[in-house]
Amino acid sequence: MGIQVEFNIELALRNFSECTKGTRTLEECIPESIIKGQTYTFLKKGQRIYALGEEMPLVETTGNKELSKPLASIVISEATHYLRNSEPHTIGKYKIIKSS
Repeated sequence: MGIQVEFNIELALRNFSECTKGTRTLEECIPESIIKGQTYTFLKKGQRIYALGEEMPLVETTGNKELSKPLASIVISEATHYLRNSEPHTIGKYKIIKSS
């Protein structure tokens, strides 16, 4: 028995339209407006490991590891693992440093 974790060098979130359709929560999606200096909350399924305090890209994903070009440069300030409906999730906060 082991613990499955994923190391991520970028924060990959879904398009905001997924939130408006109701298929994803607000925290699982890229904000409708990416504002420099603003802090946002993210939510990812699984136990994710991010480099806290280091600049990394914010990208859009459609799933299956398909990623867009960077939409912004961010810094993750916190990431916490917890169980949601008996499944591990990672929730955290990130700040927009630069937007593309």
